[in-house]
Amino acid sequence: MPATIPLKLEQIFALAYQALCEHGCDHDNADALADTIMRAERDGSVSHGLFRLPAYIKALKSGKANPTAKPKITQATAALIKCHGDNGFAPIAQRTAIPHLITAAKTQGIAMLAITHTHHMAALWPEVEALAEQNLAAFACVSYMPAVAPAGATKAFFGTNPISFAWPRKNNFPMVFDMATASQAMGEVQLAAREGHSVPEGTGLDANGKPTTDPEKIANGGVLLPFGGYKGAAIAMMVELLAGGLINESFSYEAKQRDNGDGGPPQGGQFILALNPQRTAGEGWEKHCEDFFTKLLELEGTRLPGERRHKNRQDTGARHINKALIDTIASEMKDADKILKK
Repeated sequence: MPATIPLKLEQIFALAYQALCEHGCDHDNADALADTIMRAERDGSVSHGLFRLPAYIKALKSGKANPTAKPKITQATAALIKCHGDNGFAPIAQRTAIPHLITAAKTQGIAMLAITHTHHMAALWPEVEALAEQNLAAFACVSYMPAVAPAGATKAFFGTNPISFAWPRKNNFPMVFDMATASQAMGEVQLAAREGHSVPEGTGLDANGKPTTDPEKIANGGVLLPFGGYKGAAIAMMVELLAGGLINESFSYEAKQRDNGDGGPPQGGQFILALNPQRTAGEGWEKHCEDFFTKLLELEGTRLPGERRHKNRQDTGARHINKALIDTIASEMKDADKILKK
Protein backbone atom coordinates (compact mmCIF):
# COMPACT_ATOMS: atom_id res chain seq x y z
CA MET A 1 0.00 0.00 0.00
CA PRO A 2 1.23 3.54 -0.74
CA ALA A 3 2.58 5.49 2.23
CA THR A 4 0.19 7.90 3.96
CA ILE A 5 0.40 10.89 6.29
CA PRO A 6 -2.17 11.50 9.08
CA LEU A 7 -3.68 14.98 8.89
CA LYS A 8 -6.31 16.53 11.12
CA LEU A 9 -9.32 18.08 9.42
CA GLU A 10 -8.13 21.57 10.35
CA GLN A 11 -4.76 20.78 8.77
CA ILE A 12 -6.46 19.61 5.58
CA PHE A 13 -8.41 22.88 5.42
CA ALA A 14 -5.34 24.98 6.24
CA LEU A 15 -3.20 23.21 3.64
CA ALA A 16 -5.78 23.76 0.90
CA TYR A 17 -6.51 27.34 2.00
CA GLN A 18 -2.84 28.33 2.13
CA ALA A 19 -2.03 26.68 -1.21
CA LEU A 20 -4.91 28.51 -2.89
CA CYS A 21 -3.97 31.85 -1.33
CA GLU A 22 -0.37 31.45 -2.43
CA HIS A 23 -1.63 31.05 -5.98
CA GLY A 24 -3.69 34.21 -5.97
CA CYS A 25 -7.02 33.40 -4.30
CA ASP A 26 -8.55 35.99 -2.00
CA HIS A 27 -10.03 34.92 1.34
CA ASP A 28 -13.59 34.28 0.12
CA ASN A 29 -12.57 32.13 -2.84
CA ALA A 30 -9.92 30.18 -0.92
CA ASP A 31 -12.24 29.65 2.05
CA ALA A 32 -15.11 28.32 -0.08
CA LEU A 33 -12.94 25.87 -2.03
CA ALA A 34 -10.80 24.76 0.93
CA ASP A 35 -13.98 24.05 2.91
CA THR A 36 -15.31 21.93 0.05
CA ILE A 37 -12.03 19.99 -0.09
CA MET A 38 -11.96 19.45 3.67
CA ARG A 39 -15.56 18.22 3.78
CA ALA A 40 -14.83 15.73 1.02
CA GLU A 41 -11.93 14.29 3.02
CA ARG A 42 -14.00 14.36 6.22
CA ASP A 43 -16.79 12.35 4.64
CA GLY A 44 -14.56 9.86 2.83
CA SER A 45 -15.02 11.28 -0.67
CA VAL A 46 -11.26 11.15 -1.17
CA SER A 47 -11.36 11.38 -4.97
CA HIS A 48 -12.83 14.88 -4.57
CA GLY A 49 -10.71 16.10 -1.66
CA LEU A 50 -7.01 17.00 -1.63
CA PHE A 51 -6.66 14.74 -4.66
CA ARG A 52 -8.17 17.60 -6.70
CA LEU A 53 -5.98 20.39 -5.27
CA PRO A 54 -3.07 20.03 -7.75
CA ALA A 55 -5.55 20.46 -10.63
CA TYR A 56 -7.05 23.55 -9.02
CA ILE A 57 -3.54 24.97 -8.66
CA LYS A 58 -2.85 24.28 -12.35
CA ALA A 59 -5.96 26.25 -13.31
CA LEU A 60 -4.75 29.17 -11.17
CA LYS A 61 -1.18 29.07 -12.47
CA SER A 62 -2.34 29.10 -16.09
CA GLY A 63 -4.73 31.98 -15.47
CA LYS A 64 -7.76 29.96 -16.58
CA ALA A 65 -9.64 30.30 -13.30
CA ASN A 66 -10.29 33.65 -11.62
CA PRO A 67 -8.85 33.51 -8.07
CA THR A 68 -10.80 36.59 -6.92
CA ALA A 69 -14.15 35.80 -8.55
CA LYS A 70 -17.17 37.80 -7.45
CA PRO A 71 -20.25 35.93 -8.67
CA LYS A 72 -23.18 38.03 -9.84
CA ILE A 73 -26.82 37.11 -9.14
CA THR A 74 -29.72 37.85 -11.47
CA GLN A 75 -33.32 37.13 -10.45
CA ALA A 76 -34.72 36.28 -13.90
CA THR A 77 -38.16 35.39 -12.48
CA ALA A 78 -39.53 34.68 -9.02
CA ALA A 79 -38.50 31.03 -9.46
CA LEU A 80 -35.40 31.35 -11.66
CA ILE A 81 -32.03 32.45 -10.28
CA LYS A 82 -29.04 33.01 -12.53
CA CYS A 83 -25.49 33.19 -11.23
CA HIS A 84 -22.59 34.32 -13.40
CA GLY A 85 -19.60 32.79 -11.65
CA ASP A 86 -17.07 35.35 -12.89
CA ASN A 87 -14.94 32.46 -14.14
CA GLY A 88 -14.06 31.32 -10.62
CA PHE A 89 -14.30 27.91 -8.98
CA ALA A 90 -17.82 26.62 -8.37
CA PRO A 91 -17.90 26.68 -4.52
CA ILE A 92 -17.83 30.49 -4.33
CA ALA A 93 -20.68 30.71 -6.85
CA GLN A 94 -22.69 28.13 -4.88
CA ARG A 95 -22.04 29.92 -1.60
CA THR A 96 -23.28 33.15 -3.18
CA ALA A 97 -26.30 31.79 -5.06
CA ILE A 98 -27.80 28.99 -2.97
CA PRO A 99 -29.31 31.31 -0.31
CA HIS A 100 -31.26 33.01 -3.13
CA LEU A 101 -32.41 29.60 -4.39
CA ILE A 102 -33.59 28.61 -0.91
CA THR A 103 -35.67 31.76 -0.56
CA ALA A 104 -37.23 31.30 -4.00
CA ALA A 105 -38.06 27.62 -3.45
CA LYS A 106 -39.63 28.25 -0.05
CA THR A 107 -41.88 30.99 -1.40
CA GLN A 108 -42.62 29.61 -4.89
CA GLY A 109 -42.63 25.89 -4.13
CA ILE A 110 -40.10 25.18 -6.88
CA ALA A 111 -37.07 27.13 -8.05
CA MET A 112 -34.14 26.66 -10.41
CA LEU A 113 -30.57 27.91 -10.22
CA ALA A 114 -28.47 28.25 -13.37
CA ILE A 115 -24.77 28.69 -12.57
CA THR A 116 -22.55 29.65 -15.51
CA HIS A 117 -18.92 30.63 -16.10
CA THR A 118 -17.48 28.46 -13.34
CA HIS A 119 -14.95 25.65 -12.98
CA HIS A 120 -16.56 22.69 -11.19
CA MET A 121 -14.58 19.61 -10.19
CA ALA A 122 -15.84 18.93 -6.67
CA ALA A 123 -18.37 16.41 -5.42
CA LEU A 124 -22.02 17.28 -6.11
CA TRP A 125 -23.53 16.24 -2.79
CA PRO A 126 -22.61 19.37 -0.75
CA GLU A 127 -24.92 21.69 -2.67
CA VAL A 128 -27.97 19.42 -2.60
CA GLU A 129 -27.36 18.50 1.04
CA ALA A 130 -27.34 22.23 1.89
CA LEU A 131 -30.79 22.52 0.33
CA ALA A 132 -32.12 19.42 2.10
CA GLU A 133 -30.97 20.89 5.41
CA GLN A 134 -33.42 23.70 4.64
CA ASN A 135 -36.26 21.19 4.24
CA LEU A 136 -36.10 21.21 0.45
CA ALA A 137 -35.68 18.37 -2.01
CA ALA A 138 -32.95 19.05 -4.56
CA PHE A 139 -31.45 17.80 -7.81
CA ALA A 140 -28.19 18.96 -9.40
CA CYS A 141 -26.08 18.04 -12.38
CA VAL A 142 -22.96 19.25 -14.17
CA SER A 143 -21.16 18.21 -17.34
CA TYR A 144 -17.40 18.11 -17.85
CA MET A 145 -15.06 17.31 -20.75
CA PRO A 146 -15.45 14.18 -22.92
CA ALA A 147 -14.43 11.07 -21.01
CA VAL A 148 -17.34 8.69 -21.64
CA ALA A 149 -18.26 6.88 -24.86
CA PRO A 150 -21.99 6.80 -25.66
CA ALA A 151 -23.41 3.27 -25.62
CA GLY A 152 -22.20 1.43 -28.71
CA ALA A 153 -19.33 3.86 -29.40
CA THR A 154 -15.63 3.66 -28.55
CA LYS A 155 -14.79 7.38 -28.55
CA ALA A 156 -15.49 9.83 -25.73
CA PHE A 157 -18.31 12.33 -26.18
CA PHE A 158 -20.04 12.81 -22.80
CA GLY A 159 -18.43 14.00 -19.60
CA THR A 160 -18.72 11.80 -16.54
CA ASN A 161 -21.81 14.00 -16.04
CA PRO A 162 -22.67 13.36 -12.39
CA ILE A 163 -26.11 13.85 -10.87
CA SER A 164 -27.02 14.32 -7.22
CA PHE A 165 -30.30 14.25 -5.36
CA ALA A 166 -31.22 15.01 -1.75
CA TRP A 167 -34.38 14.49 0.30
CA PRO A 168 -34.91 16.21 3.67
CA ARG A 169 -35.67 14.16 6.79
CA LYS A 170 -36.91 15.47 10.12
CA ASN A 171 -34.52 14.84 13.02
CA ASN A 172 -32.21 12.84 10.75
CA PHE A 173 -29.56 13.44 8.15
CA PRO A 174 -30.87 13.93 4.60
CA MET A 175 -30.99 11.10 2.10
CA VAL A 176 -28.37 12.11 -0.47
CA PHE A 177 -26.90 10.37 -3.48
CA ASP A 178 -24.18 11.63 -5.78
CA MET A 179 -23.21 9.50 -8.76
CA ALA A 180 -21.49 9.75 -12.10
CA THR A 181 -23.49 8.65 -15.11
CA ALA A 182 -20.27 6.93 -16.13
CA SER A 183 -19.53 3.46 -14.81
CA GLN A 184 -17.20 5.18 -12.34
CA ALA A 185 -16.07 8.74 -11.73
CA MET A 186 -12.75 9.37 -13.47
CA GLY A 187 -11.26 10.33 -10.12
CA GLU A 188 -12.03 6.85 -8.81
CA VAL A 189 -10.32 5.32 -11.84
CA GLN A 190 -7.30 7.57 -11.30
CA LEU A 191 -7.17 6.57 -7.64
CA ALA A 192 -7.29 2.90 -8.63
CA ALA A 193 -4.37 3.47 -10.96
CA ARG A 194 -2.44 5.23 -8.19
CA GLU A 195 -3.19 2.47 -5.68
CA GLY A 196 -2.35 -0.27 -8.17
CA HIS A 197 -5.60 -2.22 -8.28
CA SER A 198 -7.98 -3.13 -11.08
CA VAL A 199 -11.48 -1.77 -11.76
CA PRO A 200 -14.63 -3.84 -12.44
CA GLU A 201 -15.40 -5.18 -15.88
CA GLY A 202 -17.49 -2.73 -17.85
CA THR A 203 -15.72 0.33 -16.44
CA GLY A 204 -14.02 1.31 -19.68
CA LEU A 205 -12.08 0.66 -22.84
CA ASP A 206 -8.40 1.01 -23.68
CA ALA A 207 -6.97 3.20 -26.45
CA ASN A 208 -7.81 0.52 -29.01
CA GLY A 209 -11.47 0.38 -27.97
CA LYS A 210 -11.06 -2.95 -26.18
CA PRO A 211 -12.64 -3.66 -22.76
CA THR A 212 -10.12 -3.49 -19.91
CA THR A 213 -10.00 -3.62 -16.13
CA ASP A 214 -6.66 -1.77 -16.06
CA PRO A 215 -7.39 1.74 -14.74
CA GLU A 216 -4.13 3.08 -16.20
CA LYS A 217 -5.24 2.11 -19.71
CA ILE A 218 -8.63 3.75 -19.18
CA ALA A 219 -7.29 6.97 -17.67
CA ASN A 220 -4.49 7.38 -20.23
CA GLY A 221 -5.77 7.13 -23.77
CA GLY A 222 -8.82 5.03 -23.04
CA VAL A 223 -12.43 5.89 -22.33
CA LEU A 224 -15.04 5.28 -19.65
CA LEU A 225 -18.35 3.59 -20.39
CA PRO A 226 -21.77 4.79 -19.20
CA PHE A 227 -23.32 2.81 -16.36
CA GLY A 228 -26.11 0.52 -17.52
CA GLY A 229 -25.31 0.91 -21.21
CA TYR A 230 -27.98 2.84 -23.08
CA LYS A 231 -29.75 3.82 -19.83
CA GLY A 232 -26.72 5.57 -18.41
CA ALA A 233 -25.98 7.15 -21.78
CA ALA A 234 -29.49 8.59 -21.90
CA ILE A 235 -29.05 10.17 -18.46
CA ALA A 236 -25.65 11.54 -19.53
CA MET A 237 -27.37 13.15 -22.52
CA MET A 238 -29.98 14.68 -20.20
CA VAL A 239 -27.18 16.21 -18.11
CA GLU A 240 -25.57 17.73 -21.22
CA LEU A 241 -28.86 19.40 -22.11
CA LEU A 242 -29.71 20.62 -18.59
CA ALA A 243 -26.21 21.84 -17.65
CA GLY A 244 -25.39 23.06 -21.16
CA GLY A 245 -28.23 23.67 -23.55
CA LEU A 246 -30.84 24.84 -21.04
CA ILE A 247 -28.61 27.45 -19.38
CA ASN A 248 -26.57 28.51 -22.43
CA GLU A 249 -23.33 26.92 -21.22
CA SER A 250 -20.95 24.58 -22.98
CA PHE A 251 -21.58 20.95 -23.84
CA SER A 252 -18.71 18.66 -22.89
CA TYR A 253 -17.15 18.69 -26.36
CA GLU A 254 -17.34 22.50 -26.43
CA ALA A 255 -15.68 22.71 -23.01
CA LYS A 256 -12.77 20.69 -24.35
CA GLN A 257 -12.49 22.81 -27.49
CA ARG A 258 -12.02 26.01 -25.51
CA ASP A 259 -10.00 24.56 -22.62
CA ASN A 260 -6.30 25.42 -22.43
CA GLY A 261 -5.29 21.87 -21.51
CA ASP A 262 -3.64 22.83 -18.21
CA GLY A 263 -5.15 19.82 -16.40
CA GLY A 264 -7.50 21.91 -14.31
CA PRO A 265 -11.30 21.86 -14.49
CA PRO A 266 -12.82 23.41 -17.62
CA GLN A 267 -15.33 26.23 -17.66
CA GLY A 268 -18.91 25.05 -17.59
CA GLY A 269 -22.29 25.34 -15.95
CA GLN A 270 -24.41 23.71 -13.28
CA PHE A 271 -28.16 23.09 -13.08
CA ILE A 272 -29.76 22.96 -9.62
CA LEU A 273 -33.44 22.42 -8.92
CA ALA A 274 -35.01 22.93 -5.48
CA LEU A 275 -38.52 21.74 -4.52
CA ASN A 276 -40.56 22.46 -1.42
CA PRO A 277 -42.53 19.38 -0.23
CA GLN A 278 -44.47 21.53 2.22
CA ARG A 279 -45.96 23.43 -0.71
CA THR A 280 -46.56 20.44 -2.97
CA ALA A 281 -47.58 17.69 -0.53
CA GLY A 282 -48.85 19.74 2.40
CA GLU A 283 -49.05 18.67 6.02
CA GLY A 284 -47.95 15.14 6.88
CA TRP A 285 -45.40 14.74 4.09
CA GLU A 286 -42.51 14.16 6.50
CA LYS A 287 -44.18 11.26 8.30
CA HIS A 288 -45.38 9.80 5.01
CA CYS A 289 -41.83 9.76 3.64
CA GLU A 290 -40.30 8.51 6.88
CA ASP A 291 -42.71 5.57 6.73
CA PHE A 292 -41.37 4.90 3.23
CA PHE A 293 -37.75 4.92 4.46
CA THR A 294 -38.70 2.66 7.38
CA LYS A 295 -40.29 0.11 5.06
CA LEU A 296 -37.26 0.22 2.79
CA LEU A 297 -34.79 -0.31 5.62
CA GLU A 298 -36.76 -3.27 6.92
CA LEU A 299 -35.43 -5.21 3.93
CA GLU A 300 -32.29 -7.06 4.94
CA GLY A 301 -29.12 -5.64 3.43
CA THR A 302 -30.51 -2.21 2.59
CA ARG A 303 -29.19 1.20 3.59
CA LEU A 304 -29.87 4.73 2.49
CA PRO A 305 -27.48 6.57 0.16
CA GLY A 306 -25.24 8.95 2.10
CA GLU A 307 -25.15 6.87 5.29
CA ARG A 308 -21.46 6.06 4.85
CA ARG A 309 -20.58 9.73 4.43
CA HIS A 310 -22.49 10.72 7.55
CA LYS A 311 -20.92 7.90 9.57
CA ASN A 312 -17.48 9.06 8.45
CA ARG A 313 -18.46 12.60 9.47
CA GLN A 314 -18.83 11.52 13.09
CA ASP A 315 -15.13 10.67 13.18
CA THR A 316 -13.28 13.89 14.01
CA GLY A 317 -9.87 12.23 14.01
CA ALA A 318 -7.06 12.42 11.48
CA ARG A 319 -7.46 11.30 7.88
CA HIS A 320 -4.67 9.30 6.28
CA ILE A 321 -3.65 11.11 3.09
CA ASN A 322 -1.45 9.69 0.35
CA LYS A 323 2.11 10.89 1.02
CA ALA A 324 2.99 11.34 -2.65
CA LEU A 325 -0.04 13.62 -3.02
CA ILE A 326 1.00 15.69 -0.01
CA ASP A 327 4.53 15.95 -1.44
CA THR A 328 3.08 17.19 -4.74
CA ILE A 329 0.99 19.83 -2.98
CA ALA A 330 3.86 20.87 -0.73
CA SER A 331 6.13 21.34 -3.75
CA GLU A 332 3.72 24.05 -4.95
CA MET A 333 3.84 25.92 -1.62
CA LYS A 334 6.37 28.14 0.13
CA ASP A 335 6.18 26.54 3.56
CA ALA A 336 3.76 23.65 3.87
CA ASP A 337 5.75 22.20 6.79
CA LYS A 338 4.29 24.74 9.23
CA ILE A 339 0.87 23.25 8.56
CA LEU A 340 1.91 19.61 8.22
CA LYS A 341 3.87 19.56 11.50
CA LYS A 342 1.17 21.11 13.68
